[in-house]
Amino acid sequence: QVQLVESGGGLVQAGGSLRLSCAASERTSSTYTMGWFRQAPGKEREFVAAISWSGSSTYDADSVKGRFTISRDNAKNTVYLQMDSLKPEDTAVYYCAAGPLLRPSLHAPSYNSWGQGTQVTVSS
Repeated sequence: QVQLVESGGGLVQAGGSLRLSCAASERTSSTYTMGWFRQAPGKEREFVAAISWSGSSTYDADSVKGRFTISRDNAKNTVYLQMDSLKPEDTAVYYCAAGPLLRPSLHAPSYNSWGQGTQVTVSS
């Protein structure tokens, strides 16, 4: 029910950084959690990070913990994913998602709105 558009993907060398943005078409309710997922060729879509509406609660996948940071600016209806110390295994299409959740969830079916994805490629 919420339209999402990702941006900020690109090609970087290992060890580099990127910041992804996810812009929502409208302000989400106070119950909406925003999340990032990614999908590499031949692999299942996997959870990356999620954040509650207030930003007071976040959850990160173990594979990105300490390297990626999720944040949001509700005034701009935008969620960000700051990616540092990128590795080749981070290469994937990254998707933004939104769902009527009170707290972050790592389960894709919990989200009811999805963006089209943005490609992130990390070279070795």
